[in-house]
Amino acid sequence: MTRSVKHATFSLERRYPVAPARVFAAWSDPPVKARWFGANDHHELDFRVGGREINRGRHAEDGPLLTFEATYHDIVDGQRIAYAGTLSADGTLATISITTIEFVPDGEGTRLVLTEQGTFLDGAEEPAWREQGTGEWLDKLGAELRRAQA
Repeated sequence: MTRSVKHATFSLERRYPVAPARVFAAWSDPPVKARWFGANDHHELDFRVGGREINRGRHAEDGPLLTFEATYHDIVDGQRIAYAGTLSADGTLATISITTIEFVPDGEGTRLVLTEQGTFLDGAEEPAWREQGTGEWLDKLGAELRRAQA
């Protein structure tokens, strides 16, 4: 097997029509986060500095078991979250990343800025796939916020 490493950084922005405290709460409340971020097999969240998050599931019934594990390193209530995470497929490490989420007041809403710096190992995942998947769960967050507002 040929070993390879790719490095990539991306930033995504979303605007949500609710206050930063509400968007932040959707990241920090375990049942709420499980609804928009949680996988179909298992999700746990210990939201505190030094706390961990584990998310397991499959994109397809016969697909590999994907395991995301993160450790929270910085939390500023209502303003910022930073964590280091790994993604494995069937137990094989695919990525190592550092992610920062900023919650910026934007009129009566929130501008969320997510920046991820990733190391992608042995072609198990591509940076473009991660960026697309991250964008999809930020969209699910938006749907969760709209659902909660209704």
